[in-house]
Amino acid sequence: MSVSARWSDLAPRMLSGVAMIALGAWAIWIGGVVFAALVCVLAGLMIWEGARMFGAPDSMRSGVLAVVAMALALWLPGMLVLPLLVSAGLVAASSIERERGPFLALALWSLLGCYAMGMLRAEAGLIWVLWLVAVVVISDVAGYFAGRMIGGPKFWPRFSPRKTWSGTVAGWVGAAVIGLIFAAPTGAGLALVPVSVLVGFAGQMGDIAESAVKRLRGVKDSSNLIPGHGGVLDRFDAMLGAALVVVILWVLGLLPGVA
Repeated sequence: MSVSARWSDLAPRMLSGVAMIALGAWAIWIGGVVFAALVCVLAGLMIWEGARMFGAPDSMRSGVLAVVAMALALWLPGMLVLPLLVSAGLVAASSIERERGPFLALALWSLLGCYAMGMLRAEAGLIWVLWLVAVVVISDVAGYFAGRMIGGPKFWPRFSPRKTWSGTVAGWVGAAVIGLIFAAPTGAGLALVPVSVLVGFAGQMGDIAESAVKRLRGVKDSSNLIPGHGGVLDRFDAMLGAALVVVILWVLGLLPGVA
């Protein structure tokens, strides 16, 4: 691959990234209804993209249903969340003619990951969402540049042909640095460093999982909504995986610094 081809997507990727960071930072800072609304919209777009990838004739309906289900999940008591989101996923999957299982897994992963983000902001607070976003973003940025500058053996070529070991390890290092930076503000101490690496790795696995779905369906991107990044699923796949692991650790009492 030539040098120009290797970096051909850098400019649109950076411009789109800056715009997403600005919007996301504003919504995270405001919290409340604003952040919840953003989570609902993201959930709807993800289900819409997934339904389109799997050839659903009514993908828009599935996306709208996901928005409504996510809004109710963030408002209703916790005991109703899982049945509500699973029902939304099943209804969306009912319009898929083939490979309903993989689509349902993608839909549930997207819905639960979005819900995890909304719950984390509402219950754990601003600092923890900032930490999570920083871990995912820095892991991705470090992996992007290390993978293209260093290259080397592929991490898991069967599902993600462009991800290298150099980029993967660079992502872990970046996550560890974020853990050090947030150790004091979160009150978690140095225990946050290995947790950050684990969360960064979960984000990388989320990226690979979405890549596996795209390979299954024979598509390059989940959509073309975001210049340089593809679709919403392409951009937030790592966030979904990382958010789910963070909430699981939190529920189990294994997230340091959080009661």
